[in-house]
Amino acid sequence: MASKKNSYLSTLAICNVAASTLVREADLVLLTKAGVEIGVASTKAFTTQLTVLLLLVAKLGRLNNMAESTEQAIVHALQILPNRIEQVLTFESKIKKLAEQFVDKHHALFLGRGDEYPIAMEAALKLKEISYLHAEAYAAGELKHGPLALIDSDMPVIVIAPTNKMLEKLKSNIEEVKARGGKLYVFAEQGAGFVSDDTMQIINLPHIEEFTAPIYYTVPTQLLAYHVALIKGTDVDQPRNLAKSVTVE
Repeated sequence: MASKKNSYLSTLAICNVAASTLVREADLVLLTKAGVEIGVASTKAFTTQLTVLLLLVAKLGRLNNMAESTEQAIVHALQILPNRIEQVLTFESKIKKLAEQFVDKHHALFLGRGDEYPIAMEAALKLKEISYLHAEAYAAGELKHGPLALIDSDMPVIVIAPTNKMLEKLKSNIEEVKARGGKLYVFAEQGAGFVSDDTMQIINLPHIEEFTAPIYYTVPTQLLAYHVALIKGTDVDQPRNLAKSVTVE
């Protein structure tokens, strides 16, 4: 019987820096090759990690009898992802205008369901790190447990709303926020059925394949953080109190 110490065959590091301690210590390495990270809070470091992880899923799936159609769908989604991101970058001027509404705010709430919850967390983290505006993220299905009590007209709520099987449930969460006077900013796919009104501003984005939706929605939500920081005059490349390497336990 194998000991607990030997229950893992090896360790795999997914990293951008070939000379990092993590890479030296790991048995296996997948380099993201995102390029030099000028800013600590770089979007490219996060999105390339997600891309490499999805490639790893496709490879492991092939080795474990994944349906060929699923593998093809993953590969196709990754192949056209650069074009999809180019499309979403054309919305930067709208996102910049949206950012102007956050300058006098002190708090923000990000919501996402399923795969988009971690993307909401990362977006909230970026807003905190580079604009110094307090932001938190919640799984939209857990909205009742605490954060709903904070909702009012002065609390912007940013929602990531891709067109998937969770969309109708997410719409119910959005209605809960609207009923309490919250100001909503919804990043959604065109044709998702959202309509802007006095309490809800819709950022209609082009279609995206479900497998790469988390990578895709990272871009506009972090662009929002970037433009809020620029308007506030903070240093997006060298945020205060952040370090590139962790030297304490």
